[in-house]
Formats: sequence, structure tokens, C-alpha cells
Amino acid sequence: MTVHIREMIVDDIPAVFHLGERLFTAEEVQNLHRTWDEYEVLTLFSTEREHCLVAEDEEETVVGFALGTTIEKRKSSWTYGYLLWLGVDPENQREGLAQRLFRQFKQRMAAAGARILMVDTQASNEEALEFFRKQGFDSQEKHVFLSLNIDDERRDLEDREAHRVGRQVGGRPRNGKR
Repeated sequence: MTVHIREMIVDDIPAVFHLGERLFTAEEVQNLHRTWDEYEVLTLFSTEREHCLVAEDEEETVVGFALGTTIEKRKSSWTYGYLLWLGVDPENQREGLAQRLFRQFKQRMAAAGARILMVDTQASNEEALEFFRKQGFDSQEKHVFLSLNIDDERRDLEDREAHRVGRQVGGRPRNGKR
């Protein structure tokens, strides 16, 4: 199968979003510290179009993507490239497509003046870690991302608000006094 890699266009946004929905699920990636949603894709496309790539097959179906950004720090002459999302349709994995997407992404980052490329993934994602090591990443830093489920607290607040509003009729307390 012939796959062409090119810069993303506006018509690709739905396909990229839906492919990402299939790839980046809570079941597969429980500790995702970034969220995959339509705003993520739209924001990157709107602000970093030159760093948004798609892979499309002969039928012009999007089968992969790479989305990233550049980071410029104040008081530093260095520009960093950051690969935020790299995804390939499961039916097209193990064909070198992720590597091709990454190579083109890396070339674009170099052309944009990036001196260092960064990527993050879950520590338990051995497949991704191995892929990025093969691409030349070798300075692995440990980061800890903590999460706290506050759903019970949120429900308690909703219940209290519903109870408070339920005591009022037409915006006035039930006894008619203000």
C-alpha cells in the first residue's frame, strides 16, 4: 500500500480527531495527562499548522498523524520541538508509517530552528518507549503525574445546590420572606 505524508489541511480535522478517539482511550491510556478532544486538534491546526502532518493512503483516507508545537523560552536562544501526538491506524501499524511521520516531523522542527526535540509517554508504554529510543531519544527523564478523583466531591456540591434551589420557588424562599 502506498501512503503519502503531507501537511494537514482543514478537511483532515474530522478524520484526525476520530482516529485519535480510537487510539487514545482511557482504557488504553489511563494516565493521559493531556486530553484528546476536538479542541486539541483545532488549536494545534490553527496555531501550528506546519507541525501537523497526516499520512493518507491511496484512497485519501487518513491512516496516521503527527501533531506538535515549538516552545521558545524567555531568556533562552533555544527553540524546542515537542511532539504531542503521534498516531497510526491499527491496521497500518508495523509498516514503518510512524517512523516516516516522525522523520518528517523532525525535519520540520529542524527547519523551524528547534535544537532539542521532546516527547512524552507513559512509563508503562514499552512499545512507545522502544519506538522513540529507535528514533534516537536517549535522555529519559522521570516525571510523575498524579491524579485525584474528586467525583464524589463534585456530586456533593451538585446535591447541595439542588437542595438549596429546591427550597426556593420562583427565586424566593418557600415561606415568602426574603
